Amino acid sequence: MANQQSNSSSRVRAWNGPAILTYGYRPFFLLAGAWAVVAMALWVAMLAGWVKLPTRFDPISWHAHEMLFGFLGAVIAGFLLTAVPNWTGRLPIIGWPLAGLVSTWVLGRLAVFGSEMLDPVLVSALDLVFFVVLAAVIGREILSDKNWRNLPMLVLLVLFATSNGLFHANAIQGEYAAGGLGFRAGLAVSVLLIVLIGGRVVPSFTRNWLAKRQSAKLPAQFAPLDRVVLAVTVIALVGWVTAPDNTLIAILCAVAGALNLIRLWRWQGVKALSEPLLWILHVGYLFVPLGFLAVAASAAGVGPVSQIGAQHVWMAGAIGIMPLAMMTRASLGHAGRPLTASRGVALIYYLVIASVVLRYTAALDAGPDWLLHASALGWIAGFGLFSILYWPILTKPRQ
Repeated sequence: MANQQSNSSSRVRAWNGPAILTYGYRPFFLLAGAWAVVAMALWVAMLAGWVKLPTRFDPISWHAHEMLFGFLGAVIAGFLLTAVPNWTGRLPIIGWPLAGLVSTWVLGRLAVFGSEMLDPVLVSALDLVFFVVLAAVIGREILSDKNWRNLPMLVLLVLFATSNGLFHANAIQGEYAAGGLGFRAGLAVSVLLIVLIGGRVVPSFTRNWLAKRQSAKLPAQFAPLDRVVLAVTVIALVGWVTAPDNTLIAILCAVAGALNLIRLWRWQGVKALSEPLLWILHVGYLFVPLGFLAVAASAAGVGPVSQIGAQHVWMAGAIGIMPLAMMTRASLGHAGRPLTASRGVALIYYLVIASVVLRYTAALDAGPDWLLHASALGWIAGFGLFSILYWPILTKPRQ
């Protein structure tokens, strides 16, 4: 591993182009932050009737697609392109090959944006190119090294790409894609990715931080309970994708939510409240069990929880906050910066958390429209501040 790190460092130093192309996390995290701002602003403008995008998607379906497969797709790419070389010991992709992969993501955003002017099959193909290439790259790294432990990541990436294809198929058939099978499948895969990756990084980072402070109680190690949680989570998600309104599935989702809450509690997040870089990871994971409980309540007709509000516990909460937590921490660590959150970074977290709470409240029965607008403003402000503060971190050479 030490030799691989030395070779990686030599390869990076030998690159004479822009520093942003030295690691996968740099361009993709920056694009994810910027697109989170632009896509949200465009969606609000569409709802208000200020603009009409040249897209075949209805406003809500376009919004759902670009947040799930556009924003989150970029975060997933940045994470995997940086993490997989560490897992396999192989050299990272840098330079112009990385720029080529980035261009396929941009191509997908442009194709969906201007889909009204293109053949719908061509639009889906152009959007899927990015995921096909990314899966091929990640698959080559994992399979070449026979790194079977991380094979589930490749499987989930392929399922995520397949979900995107289903989303496009729903739209081509004239269906409401934001309420279709492709959207639910993509959302479920995203939640499972958070459960798997969060199960690695959240207790690990928390344990390291607490150990340095000689804490008497550390996060629990991976145990049989975690295997039970993972199994129930997978079954509940598959059931929700196929029968979201089924009462038995609602009960199963409630069980999955309770088990994930227990899992999160065992990670000792309450002992890390003084470091925003850590507690935001726990908050991001918290929205996974809260999402399960919300969709269960919605399906069972318990309380004022709407289906849209329940889904946004995952969409805005887990898929908004956990990627933000990963991007802010990983960018600092890989750039050689101190692993502590500044006041500006903490403000990013507060803004996005407030946005999630407002979005859920806006989806409740008789929720006023201003809550939705306030939620969008908080999201734009949070990710806009991320883009500003992390621009020098992601575009300048490692310290």
